[in-house]
Amino acid sequence: MGDRTMAIYCRETAMRRFLPDTFTILLICTVILASLFPASGSFAAYFGVATDLAIAALFFLHGARLSRDVVIAGLLHWRLHLVILLTTFGIFPLLGLGLGFIPDSILPQPLYLGILFLCVLPSTVQSSIAFTSMAGGNVPAAICSASASNIFGMFLTPLLVGLLFSVGGHGGFSFDALQQILLQLLAPFIVGQILQPWIGDWIRAKKKILMPVDRGSILMVVYLAFSTAVVEGLWHTFSLADIAVVILADILLLALVVLLTMFGSRRLGFNKADEITITFCGSKKSLASGVPMANVIFAGQSIGAIVLPLMLFHQIQLMACAVIAQKYAAAAARRATEQQIEDAASPA
Repeated sequence: MGDRTMAIYCRETAMRRFLPDTFTILLICTVILASLFPASGSFAAYFGVATDLAIAALFFLHGARLSRDVVIAGLLHWRLHLVILLTTFGIFPLLGLGLGFIPDSILPQPLYLGILFLCVLPSTVQSSIAFTSMAGGNVPAAICSASASNIFGMFLTPLLVGLLFSVGGHGGFSFDALQQILLQLLAPFIVGQILQPWIGDWIRAKKKILMPVDRGSILMVVYLAFSTAVVEGLWHTFSLADIAVVILADILLLALVVLLTMFGSRRLGFNKADEITITFCGSKKSLASGVPMANVIFAGQSIGAIVLPLMLFHQIQLMACAVIAQKYAAAAARRATEQQIEDAASPA
């Protein structure tokens, strides 16, 4: 009865994940709002300052939430973390460069740059841990790997943007962008980590109350980004066919990385729990970190096309990983049942 209840729970959870979540619906509404009523003039300038402050608050909360004990404990499983980091900041960017061979007539360059940008982003934190837990993976390792990915991403993402964009002849960014990343994102994170022993428990306990800061800051950046892009003619530049190509490219990227992490971890000798962790942490890309980073790295530029592939990838990864997590959980339930039958059949 317990296995049946677990299977039903996994199916229901997967269905909820497959459908657009509340945040995705809010993102869509924000894009529609920016398309109909884009921010401009002095309002856009003041809104930009408010957005910068909201992003700083977001990364402060990230730092204050992360327990040092989790980081120290997770570092012991260094092989797993190394595989995840190499996937996130190595395999993904290489696959992104491979998509660069698609002609501009099929995949317009601004949208390709958005795909390349998502390839150098860190992994998600919340959904990586949630799916790892649902599938029966190594949750402590997932917490450490996803958190480490975001910390390293503050340095690696802007450096990879500068490297890959310049190699592809798309320009790059100055070290002023890295300085802005450190000032606007890393500095609040460090302050949060310093204060974590005193305020960490309170912030973790008030997760629901503080959630508007997390999501609100991202929605503010998305609104500002798409407002600028709409004023510059975003929806007149790209067609529905262009968006469809981006969706297909996102699906291809996710499928390749899931297969590489799933079967690669088995070849490397990891157990099932670690395989699940590597699959979910290695295949994700963070919208929560990516949108603020794009706002800083591409400051002064129109980033609507840059963040659009990431926003689409966000929902695709949730839907796909929900199905994968369900399969893992169902397989674990079957193994447990078979083991119970085997134990019952064996002589005492």
